[in-house]
Amino acid sequence: MSKFDFDLPIDRSSAPHDDSMKWGRYLGRHANGNAILPMWVADMDFAAPTPVLAALNDRLGHGVFGYPRVTPQVRDAVLLHLARDLHWQVDPDWLVWLPGLVTGLNVACRAVGEIGDGVVTAVPIYPPFMSAPRLSDRQLHTVPLTLQDDRPVWDLAALEALADSPAGQRIRLLMLCNPHNPIGRVWQEDELRALAGIAERHGWVICSDDIHCELVLDKTLRYTPLARLDPDIARRTMTLLAPSKTYNIPGLGAAFAVIPDAALRGRFERAMAGIVPHINVLGYTAMAAAYREGVPWRNALLDYLRVNRDLLVAGLGKCPALRVSSPEATYLAWIDARGLNLPDGQTAARFFESEGVGLSPGEDYMPGARDHVRLNFGCTRQTLEEAIYRMAKACG
Repeated sequence: MSKFDFDLPIDRSSAPHDDSMKWGRYLGRHANGNAILPMWVADMDFAAPTPVLAALNDRLGHGVFGYPRVTPQVRDAVLLHLARDLHWQVDPDWLVWLPGLVTGLNVACRAVGEIGDGVVTAVPIYPPFMSAPRLSDRQLHTVPLTLQDDRPVWDLAALEALADSPAGQRIRLLMLCNPHNPIGRVWQEDELRALAGIAERHGWVICSDDIHCELVLDKTLRYTPLARLDPDIARRTMTLLAPSKTYNIPGLGAAFAVIPDAALRGRFERAMAGIVPHINVLGYTAMAAAYREGVPWRNALLDYLRVNRDLLVAGLGKCPALRVSSPEATYLAWIDARGLNLPDGQTAARFFESEGVGLSPGEDYMPGARDHVRLNFGCTRQTLEEAIYRMAKACG
C-alpha cells in the first residue's frame, strides 16, 4: 500500500484557499442539484510532495524575499533530473530559465524567423501552440493527426505536402508536444526521427514542449527527448521542460529550456530580453526540491493515475456515444463525443456541463472540434467515479 494518500479530498473552493482557477470557474454553479465537478484545466487536486512543502516552509521561514539567482543547488537538481530521469546528459550552459512553459512557447515563436513567417504544428493541440504564433505575428499552419492502426500519429505526407506548397515556403518553426496534450501519445524514436528529418530537409527549427515527460502511464513505453537522438537534431531543437505538471506546482511558475546550440540559444535569450521576468524565489525552491526528493511521490502518483485512467476508459467505454482511447501519458483524456449527435449550436463541453461535469472544450484544441472534450483525471478516485457516473447517465 502506498504511503501517499491521493484519495484525501482537499478543499480548493473555500476561503482562504479559494484562489484555484480550476475550482473557481464553477464556484456556486450547480447542475441537476449538484455542484459542477471541475475536470478541465491541467492541474491536479493533490497536495505537492512533502519535501517540496518542507523546502517552501523553510524558505518562507527565512523571511527575506529579495531578487533570487540560480544557485548551484538549483542547477544541479535540474541536471540530476535530466540525467537520472530522462537519461540525458546536458551541459549547464544549455539551460535557459523561464517563469513558465507557455512563456517558452511564445519566446520560441519570436526567436525563430521574422514577422510573417510560418509555424507548423499538429492538431488537436494544447491551445497556446495556436495562440503563440498569432501573438508573435507569425502565420500558423496545422496538419491533423491521423489514425494508424487505431493510434494517433503525425500525418507525415500532409506535413511534407504543406512544406512543399507555396504557403509552406515561409515555415521556420515546427512545434511538437511530447508526450502529446491532449491525445496522450508518447512519440517513439522512429516517429521523432521522421519529424526531425522533415525539419532538417526544410531548414526548420523545432520547439518541443515536453512538460508531461515524467507522466508516462504505459509501462511498455519510454519517453525520448528529441534532442537526445543525435547532435544534428539537437542543434535545431529547443526543449521546454518544467516540474509543474508532475509535482503539481504550476502556480509557482518555474520552467526551463534546453537549447544546445549557442546561436539558437542566443536568439531565444534575446527574444526574452526586457519582457520575460525571472523565476520567483519560491519557484526555484520548489523546483529543486521536487527534482531532488520527489521521485518516490511521483512513482506513487503514476500508479494512482494508471488506475484512474483504466477506470475512466472502462467506464466511458460502456457509453456507445463516446469514444476514448487509453492515454499513454499525461492525466488527460481526449474524448470523442460525436456519437451524441448534438444539434447545431450545441457543444459537447456545454452538454456535459449541463449534467454537472466541467470539461475543456474540444474547439480550444482544434477548430471545429465542438463534439470533443478533454477530461483531467488528476483527481481523487471519488471525484472521478462521480464524473464518470454523471457522464454515463447523461449519455443514456
